[in-house]
Amino acid sequence: MAPTGGSSPRIRDLREALNSAADGERSLLTRAASTATQRARRHKRAKPLTLLPLVALCFYDVSGGPFGIEDAVSAGGPLLALIGFLCLPLLWSIPEALVTAELATAFPEDSGYVAWVTAAFGPYWGFQEGFWSWLSGVTDNSLYPVMFMSYLDVLVPVLKGSWERTVLLFAVSLALSYLNYRGLSVIGGTAVASTAYIIVPFVVMAALAAPHIEPRNWLVQDWGTVQWGSFINVMFWNLNYWDSVSTLAGEVAHPRRTFPRALCIAVMLVVVMYVGPLLVGLGVTTQASDWELGYFTRVAQIVGGGWLGWWMVSAAAISQIGQFEAEMCSDSFQLLGMAERGFLPAILARRSRHGTPTLAIILSSVGVLGLVSFDFLQIVELLNIIYCLAQLVEFFAFLHLRVKLPHLPRPYQVPLPTWALAVMLAPAIGLLVGIIALPFITMRWKVVCWTVGAIVVGAVLHPLMQLARRKEWMTFVETSPEKFAASLVGYEAAATEEEEVAVNGAAVPGSVDRHRMARMHSSMELPEEVPPEDYKDNDGGPASPWYASSTASSRDSLQSIPEAEEIDVESRRRVSTNL
Repeated sequence: MAPTGGSSPRIRDLREALNSAADGERSLLTRAASTATQRARRHKRAKPLTLLPLVALCFYDVSGGPFGIEDAVSAGGPLLALIGFLCLPLLWSIPEALVTAELATAFPEDSGYVAWVTAAFGPYWGFQEGFWSWLSGVTDNSLYPVMFMSYLDVLVPVLKGSWERTVLLFAVSLALSYLNYRGLSVIGGTAVASTAYIIVPFVVMAALAAPHIEPRNWLVQDWGTVQWGSFINVMFWNLNYWDSVSTLAGEVAHPRRTFPRALCIAVMLVVVMYVGPLLVGLGVTTQASDWELGYFTRVAQIVGGGWLGWWMVSAAAISQIGQFEAEMCSDSFQLLGMAERGFLPAILARRSRHGTPTLAIILSSVGVLGLVSFDFLQIVELLNIIYCLAQLVEFFAFLHLRVKLPHLPRPYQVPLPTWALAVMLAPAIGLLVGIIALPFITMRWKVVCWTVGAIVVGAVLHPLMQLARRKEWMTFVETSPEKFAASLVGYEAAATEEEEVAVNGAAVPGSVDRHRMARMHSSMELPEEVPPEDYKDNDGGPASPWYASSTASSRDSLQSIPEAEEIDVESRRRVSTNL
């Protein structure tokens, strides 16, 4: 109970702590309050992505259906392809999805994995992660118009090699970019409906083929003809990009609850949509060498005739649209998130009236148009190696953050200690290193030059952007990458200090400083349009865990100290004036 008169030693300590606040600490708190205010304003905006749209976008970021797995059969053989799609999700997809679920809920914002790596290793590596991921994503997005045309070529062979095909490729790419510009509400709803449309023709094909399936076809394997490089690249491409949805974390309603559920459902959906059609297709055909991009259309013709073949082509078209839109969302919102954090010019953070980043979409679309003339396997090889560089940095950042920021609020946390996480990620890291090394070993010099070029450009771009900020060649937001990195690490300290306050009012070293910080925060007024309840999501959790402890929660802690009421108003006024 608070004393009724005089000043207790604890009151005197608190008053002295207030009056002797250091300049550096005041600067940190001012920055924290500013960041918290900005994020609270953004959190007031309605989040367009709920569970089902997020599941659909995860599905499209990674898979979009079995379109594109055909080359795994021709390169590896029926048995090896089946084994790969059953085992690789355990070694690769599930670990990557778990890492994404933990870090996307700890840092729920549009910069996604850029925030993770920046928190772990600083702004330089955060920029490299962002640049490599964007370059890989744009390269990946150029695949989908190519894949659609390959499926159409099966039924309309006259298009092969014609100028009409090239014109159609560019027209499809531009039309899909415009759809992305229309907004995430349109994209999310479209993704759910199109996912259902893709699943149905494969269910029909499986039902019609069931009496004719020969299970012995599944066991055919010629180990001497396996093209390991192509097989590994196609398998890996079909099961990666689980981290892409993290760049939409700022657009997700209730991320701490929605992200883990969406990723879990999406992993199961992807595996079923690969293995099921593969069992059907291999069961009714005998020549593995016939499997090439677009082959499921031929299987549909064999099983059900021309009508099912055209249905499969339309499903392939919908799949490519969905994959294009999901990837374009991730790429463009990643640039927006980096611009909001000072890595890139502020113009990239501008949103259209639909809430989408206009210039970021245009830049990503230009990159796509520059690559659509390449063939499928060339594009896969180029995007995989850059993606592997970025993913290696993400995995190491994940492990490093477990050690560096053990008290970082993680609404979802993988229930394993750090050493077990390292063991879980070891096979995935080995796979990444192998894919990076492969073109160097096989002397694929185009891929080698592409990789070295990406590393060099990324290394030059970061200091160039910082020079442009200093020289004011371009306009940047007030927050710099360095301030962003400091805020990511600084907010974890508040959660650490929370543990230093003993029960029953007994103070331990560090508690006075924490409450001094809390009081300084409470003296700063937030805008009226940001009420305290906006710092929480609808299911009671913190809206943005990594900053909440330095804003609303610090005020709650202040109110929990009875003696706080006796702190004289003059001391609070002095601190407020200094700030």
